[in-house]
Amino acid sequence: MQVSSLNEVKIYSLSAGRSLPEWLSDRKKRALQKKDVDIRRRIELIQDFEMPTVSTKIKVSRDGQYVMAVGTYKPRVRCFDTYQLSQKFERCLDSEVVTFEILSDDYSKIVFLQCDRFVEFHSQHGHYYRTRIPKFGRDFSYHYPSCDLYFVGASSEVYRLNLEQGRFLNSLQTDASESNICDINPVHFLFAMGTAEGKVECWDPRTRNRVGLLDCALSSVTADTEIDGLPSISALKFDGALNMAVGTSTGQVLLYDLRSSNPLIVKDHHYGLPIKSIQFQHQLDSIISADSRIIKMWNKDTGKILTSMEPECDINDVCLYPNSGMLMTANEAPKMNIYYIPVLGPAPKWCSFLDNLTEELEENPESTVYDDYKFVTRKDLENLGLSHLIGSSLLRAYMHGFFMDIRLYHKAKMMANPFAYEEYRREKIRQKIEETRAQRVQLKKLPKVNKELALKLIEEEGEEQQVTRKRKQKNLPSLLKDDRFKVMFENPDYQVDEQSEEFRLLNPLVSKISEKRKRKLKILEELEAQEQEEEEEPEGKASDAESSESSDDEKGWVEEVRKQRKLLRQEEKVKRQERFKEDQQTLLKPHFFEIKEGEEFRSFKDSAKKQKLMKKTLEDRLKLEEKLGTLNVSDTTVGSKQATFKLKKSEQQKKQQEAEKQHRQERKTLRRSASHLKSKRGRGRLFH
Repeated sequence: MQVSSLNEVKIYSLSAGRSLPEWLSDRKKRALQKKDVDIRRRIELIQDFEMPTVSTKIKVSRDGQYVMAVGTYKPRVRCFDTYQLSQKFERCLDSEVVTFEILSDDYSKIVFLQCDRFVEFHSQHGHYYRTRIPKFGRDFSYHYPSCDLYFVGASSEVYRLNLEQGRFLNSLQTDASESNICDINPVHFLFAMGTAEGKVECWDPRTRNRVGLLDCALSSVTADTEIDGLPSISALKFDGALNMAVGTSTGQVLLYDLRSSNPLIVKDHHYGLPIKSIQFQHQLDSIISADSRIIKMWNKDTGKILTSMEPECDINDVCLYPNSGMLMTANEAPKMNIYYIPVLGPAPKWCSFLDNLTEELEENPESTVYDDYKFVTRKDLENLGLSHLIGSSLLRAYMHGFFMDIRLYHKAKMMANPFAYEEYRREKIRQKIEETRAQRVQLKKLPKVNKELALKLIEEEGEEQQVTRKRKQKNLPSLLKDDRFKVMFENPDYQVDEQSEEFRLLNPLVSKISEKRKRKLKILEELEAQEQEEEEEPEGKASDAESSESSDDEKGWVEEVRKQRKLLRQEEKVKRQERFKEDQQTLLKPHFFEIKEGEEFRSFKDSAKKQKLMKKTLEDRLKLEEKLGTLNVSDTTVGSKQATFKLKKSEQQKKQQEAEKQHRQERKTLRRSASHLKSKRGRGRLFH
């Protein structure tokens, strides 16, 4: 069981861990459980709670006893009995299921909408009836008072199928080109459908007239959102008689009060993915919305995130078990995830042992995996001299760095800096001494880091105190005494570099003001030196310095900026001259290149020619090859073109071919001479 925590909300993943294959025998499964600790410790809440490849939809029956899921491959539906913690039955279907609905309290009446326009009805024993709708369906809802099924899909019409009469009724004609989702309010049975144009149409089933229209696409676009196209409606859910949540294809969730056309709150998932599911949780007044990547739980009044879950695989559907803190998901993976969140509510009665288990885990918290590992960046590895370990099993890549064993890290650090502990010990002793000194009555001592900044703050505080005394206002807290800015006057890494270009251009008059502060600093340093020599703390205050400061008018500021820019240009000019002298002093050394055996040296012009040739288009290169004779293009009888290429030969191959040619010619001449001699001899015999 995997435990995660976000915003102090514990989430227990009950499906985490390795699963055993189905084809293993019981004997082998028991043997594996004895050997493997991870398999022994895993919690299998419902046995074989998975699909062969992918699960698309998951729902719970109204009595809470059965969990039904559909998936592939092959298309099938599986029913799990929570009282037996195992699978009840499995039925294979002819085509994939788009969505389904459980009409009865248990599994005895189910309706499946399939991807090939068929609507299939199942009873307790199995398949019951099958019919077809005119257009491809995407969703449907069941109207309990009239026993009507409302189908929406790739059409402007909403098809109605009456299950009592067993026939189709007159369709509802809408203004939308296509519809994606629909839902019926459980209190007053208002029918709502989300269109591809980003609108929600509300219809009264009694009069079969449209009673409302919401433009959600316009309301979902705020100042913070970035969208690429027109948002369409991808999720819809009613809560009570007056609230309705709408999810868009661009990742926004809008909460509406049916009495208003403006949304109460707009929540963005910031992933740009379509919202797959929306669930209301009444115990915390929260909404659970999910896209294919993340599940977010947020407050419906403020929009503040309570917690979130990000599974390893994409999410297809989310189901909240009623009156409990259990959450089930259908994923793009064989295993269906089960999460238990104690904040949402207690565990269901069929798995009440989860409450005791989670309480024991909270009483005895275990150390997380990351306590045994240290996160290091590439720079840290270079400082420790361990950059050669990148790619090995000792380093595990994560985000912008690596995880390494904490023991290896401590050993490497001791090797790199053996006196680190001594320095740490001295620093701790110095801090303890400074803490004891702070208890004594002493002069106003400036910090070691950013002394001028501290002096400036002290002067400004003195002026503010005088102003507040006159106006009888409360004194503001000091930055020097604030713990949030304490490190700025202790850590030397925060020292202000007054010689940098940015500081000199942004603060051109600091140099004039800092001269007066430097005088004060000298006086304070002299007093501190006297204090250390005499080892006594004299009473009184530091010598008074000039308190008046020159007024910073625009003219003086502009002149000072010009001076600083002139100084910066002069410094850059001096640096350029020094670099030029260094370049003149350096001598150019010749570079030697080694040529492979069997290759002859050619001029560098060949490489330049090759580079020019590679820059040309394919058409130009083919024309050049035709001129050289290495390419021959001819028309075939069918009407297509045939191109033959001749490979370029190296110098060695050319020499070898010439030698073979000479050898063949020599053999021909020898054969001719031999045949000539034979013919002469034959003639001589005839004459004899």
